[in-house]
Amino acid sequence: MPKQTGTKIVAQNKRARHDYFVLETWEAGIELKGTEVKSIRLGQCNLKDCYGTVKDGELWVYGMHISPYEKGSFSNTDPIRPKRMLMHKAEIRKLQASVMQKGLAIVPLNVYLKDGRVKAEIGLCKGKKLYDKRDDMAKRDAQRDIERSFAGRE
Repeated sequence: MPKQTGTKIVAQNKRARHDYFVLETWEAGIELKGTEVKSIRLGQCNLKDCYGTVKDGELWVYGMHISPYEKGSFSNTDPIRPKRMLMHKAEIRKLQASVMQKGLAIVPLNVYLKDGRVKAEIGLCKGKKLYDKRDDMAKRDAQRDIERSFAGRE
């Protein structure tokens, strides 16, 4: 079987960019079981309402839903079990120190396949207020109107 190259996005947490300011991002591996990897390759992953924490020097993600593999049997695992993220120890310490600050959270933004391996983009995020969300929506709508007006002239 030829080696896979390139990047394929499997799941995105679009709600995270709406609810949070993303201050920094990191790439992390995910410790998975065999049938979970097969399920992710089929695109059956959901990042809604998931978050990360640092516990005992390890980064864990809670609430990431990976649907059970249809052709799997006894080897299927719990779809929402906590999953360990694989990062360098220094990066985890930096994340932990940042989360100690008020209002910061660890949020998975994307899950993707990179050269055949499952990776996640982790963001250090700060919560938005309601007026920040309204400003972002107004800017997005204005940009969309500008693009539509130029598209109609061509």
